[in-house]
Amino acid sequence: MHRAWWVALAAALTIVVAGAFTTLSGVLVTPLHGAFGWSRATIGVAVSVNMVLYGLTAPFAAALMDRFGIRRTALAALAVVATGALLTTVMNAPWQFTLFWGLLVGLGSGAMAMTFAATVTQRWFVRGRGLVTGILTAAGVFGQFVFLPVLSWLTERHGWRPALVSVALAALVLLPLVRLLLRDHPADGGLKPYGGAEFVPRPAPAPGAARRTVRVLLDTARTGPFWLLAGVFAVCGASTNGIMWSHFTPAAHDHGMAVTTASSLLALIGICNVTGTIGSGWLTDRYDPRRLLAGCFVLRGISLVLLPMLMAATPGPPLVVFAVFFGLLDVATVPPVIALCREFYGADSAIVFGWVNAAHQLGAGLMAGLGGVIRDTFGTYDPVWVASGALCAMAALLALVIRGRPAAGRENYAEEPCNPSGVT
Repeated sequence: MHRAWWVALAAALTIVVAGAFTTLSGVLVTPLHGAFGWSRATIGVAVSVNMVLYGLTAPFAAALMDRFGIRRTALAALAVVATGALLTTVMNAPWQFTLFWGLLVGLGSGAMAMTFAATVTQRWFVRGRGLVTGILTAAGVFGQFVFLPVLSWLTERHGWRPALVSVALAALVLLPLVRLLLRDHPADGGLKPYGGAEFVPRPAPAPGAARRTVRVLLDTARTGPFWLLAGVFAVCGASTNGIMWSHFTPAAHDHGMAVTTASSLLALIGICNVTGTIGSGWLTDRYDPRRLLAGCFVLRGISLVLLPMLMAATPGPPLVVFAVFFGLLDVATVPPVIALCREFYGADSAIVFGWVNAAHQLGAGLMAGLGGVIRDTFGTYDPVWVASGALCAMAALLALVIRGRPAAGRENYAEEPCNPSGVT
């Protein structure tokens, strides 16, 4: 077996653990409200900080991986999220929740996010990049549906602190395995990238990681595709992490549904995420990523608009069908967006995708905070679902006008020349 697959395995396990942290926020809302009397809006502030930093960390993490290596960056990120989760168990004030959960966990999990997957894929794979990207992206949602029911059960039976300790221990246990399996570059072992025809020398460490990250942003901000991709991904974050993973559980609880039942539905969405994301990666290797994006957003928007009519104390077949359908679409947007970043921005594509992902988390953070405010103001989440559906329709239109040649049959977009000058 090519060493690239062992590296992909280590990366996948790291992303699985990071996925557990991203969905725990929704499980914490109700117990923290009951334990401390904090409003949902107050809790939403910390969740928003977590999501925004999750996104803003990503482009700098990509540059840090170029400077210090993938393995060192991943090990540091695992240590930071474990520390943040453990400190959260001893908090007693909202500002501490914002500091420990919002800042530390947001920074650490952001370093293990989708740019981590993009960097590993770009360095270690030439053939089937879209498929591997889909697999690594699916690893994040796999972590969500593996951990979420267990964490919900722990929270309901034993309180929210044991749930936090569990994810912290998972991160600490993974440290030696990542150190053993993860490698920075194929050239370290005298290997070619998987599917590559030529040996690729390891580039020299790039100094000034922060400066390079900002420079890439300033350069790409002059191009039309960057802003269109950022806008599309901001809507993606708002309509997934921002509302589904942060507010679906408390919204279902408002309709009388048990927290464990709501978490099981989210777990079902996570299971279907795996199929949807891997399938999206396979399709991205063969078809125009813009059309894939547009189709995903249209179908996602329709499902979100219908969701308020499906909510009930006991989930019926229509709500289960929604969970399956939404799960297939949830993270299916990631492989085509990464492919478009490669097409337009080549060697800097991982950092560019990090900035695009920052827009994703900015949208998620805004929706997470706004969702709590709307619930406190109107007593229902229904307006948020409808607004999210409308945003998805706008994102579908934006996806279609990104300039780029048809991607059918192309596996490596970065190798194709293009003109990132604007939109059609």
